[in-house]
Amino acid sequence: MAVNAIPVDQRVIDIDSRRFASIEKALVELVTNADDSYTRLEQGGEQVSGAILVRYERHRRGALLTVTDQAEGLGFDKACAILSYGGAHSLLAQGRAGGRGYFGRGLKQAIFGLGYGWLETVHDGRLSRIELFRGEDGAYLYDDGGHDREATAADRERLGIPRDGTRVAIVIDSPQASISQFGALVHALADNIYLRDVLDRRALEVVHLKDGAEVERSGRVRFEEPPAVVLLGPEAPGQFQYEHRSWQFTLTLKRALDAELVARGDERTSGLLVLSGTAVLDCQFFDYENQVGTEYLFGTVRCPALVERLAAGEAVISDERAGLNPKAPIVAAFYRAVSRMIAPHVQTEQDKLRHLERATTSGRTAHMIEHLLERMNLAAIHDFGIVHPSAAGAPAGADEAEAPAPLRFSTPFYYRRPDHPFHVRLLVDPQQLDADAMLSVEATASAGLLIEPSPAPIPVASLGGEGALSWTVTGLGPGERGELLVRAGAYLAWCEIVIAEHASGHAHHPTAHPRHPGRHRPPKDHGEAMFTGYAFRWLGREADRAVYSPDERRILINTAAPTVQLYVDGRGNFRDSARLLLAELFLDVIADELARYRIARAGRAGDVDAFLAAKREIVCRYGSDIHLSFMAG
Repeated sequence: MAVNAIPVDQRVIDIDSRRFASIEKALVELVTNADDSYTRLEQGGEQVSGAILVRYERHRRGALLTVTDQAEGLGFDKACAILSYGGAHSLLAQGRAGGRGYFGRGLKQAIFGLGYGWLETVHDGRLSRIELFRGEDGAYLYDDGGHDREATAADRERLGIPRDGTRVAIVIDSPQASISQFGALVHALADNIYLRDVLDRRALEVVHLKDGAEVERSGRVRFEEPPAVVLLGPEAPGQFQYEHRSWQFTLTLKRALDAELVARGDERTSGLLVLSGTAVLDCQFFDYENQVGTEYLFGTVRCPALVERLAAGEAVISDERAGLNPKAPIVAAFYRAVSRMIAPHVQTEQDKLRHLERATTSGRTAHMIEHLLERMNLAAIHDFGIVHPSAAGAPAGADEAEAPAPLRFSTPFYYRRPDHPFHVRLLVDPQQLDADAMLSVEATASAGLLIEPSPAPIPVASLGGEGALSWTVTGLGPGERGELLVRAGAYLAWCEIVIAEHASGHAHHPTAHPRHPGRHRPPKDHGEAMFTGYAFRWLGREADRAVYSPDERRILINTAAPTVQLYVDGRGNFRDSARLLLAELFLDVIADELARYRIARAGRAGDVDAFLAAKREIVCRYGSDIHLSFMAG
């Protein structure tokens, strides 16, 4: 027996082991190691299977995890050498490979972070086995058996390695490690940002074992990209300047059509995946990280120079592979170039949000608001004696439709059958636009959605008296989709197009129905209600976050307010996670209006001190109830 200590300061392994006690992190290291090994064989002109098999046997307090490849395998001396610890020993640091990982520390982190394990590797007909474990005194040790031996047919069958390859086995007994369910583990691997590129190249499967027998198999694990339209690319060329040289990269930017994207963590689905060689270095939005307008954007940026400079010793990525290091000069130049390329598309997304005339809440949030307003209406009547006049006494013409928007589609949502051409119609009121105004028309569409004529800028004056534009749209198959965005000055109109197998072939334009004389009904009257409802509405940058509209008896929440925009996504959905912001806005507006009524009835209208005192009393009286009503869901 040849038992030795891992040749490094034991405290370093202690720190790493506590930091990376995660099954998912361990698998990322082992799978990317296998991918690197396959890549080296391919670069040498060899054909490879690309198979990577993960076996997972879950127990109540622990688990057994194995990862097997059929790549290079390791000779005995090389297998022992990889136990040298630290970046100086990694192939990347030595400039001999384009690998990634934790710079010569990944395998040890994966094993010691979860418990203990062993490495079995076959190379040129010889089998080496090395065990890694902790001694009674807590020291990190390995046992290499003193030598290798000939690999038998039984060895190859047991390991699933017909020629060369490696299996790493880990017994998970760390109390810090979470023992994942099989389905959750497969899902985490499929979505992990550091494995997405690998899953396209390699055939990764996960097998669920119970008492050593297979009970479930995942099939090939792949990342399922959400349905999207391409905004930039694919592989649009870009470059940046560094050290008096031009460095090339390519960029693909997409916009998800339906799916909600994950904005953070290793399973992030929004952001630009930064690829260099076979390495995934980061996933982010550069200068636009965490900014409104990026919620539905994602893609990839490929820059071979980053990993080349990393191998040359530049600090391209931060410690512990936490992403790109923006303080490195080459990374700073790369940041600026990528940010310039994506800026127009992020700006377009932000413009859509800034000009949203409406936003929506979930059904649960809407119900909570309705319940709140009912309670506050009763408070206004019984506690303050406020009674609004009936709409029957409203001035003549109050029920007439308000002036139409200068730009509007005949319907904002076209849901049509495939292979059935239909018209998308934009209605324009030239009198509300400048005489020299231009209509800027942008389209994002999947490959099978044909729009004729091609969208292009159009002078408003060229429309003459028609006041309308139309496009003929054809979807070649179900699942095709797209959007049209038209701008003129400060005005914006936006429609969505979806092609579905069983959609109607007939147009439906609810806003185009004429009024029928003699059959006009007055609007529903809420009688005594002081607060008849609420609406999200674009009120302009200078307006308050929320205001009360006496004519409508509604609370209007301003979608142009920056703090409101933070919680309204690019499709106009108000996030449930921001209910406390709604509570704050409703409390402020309701307290304002009730305080005004109170001081007016006391004959002190315009008295600022009286108003503030009345508002403070109302906030104290109803504030808790309002906030609790939004926390109940």
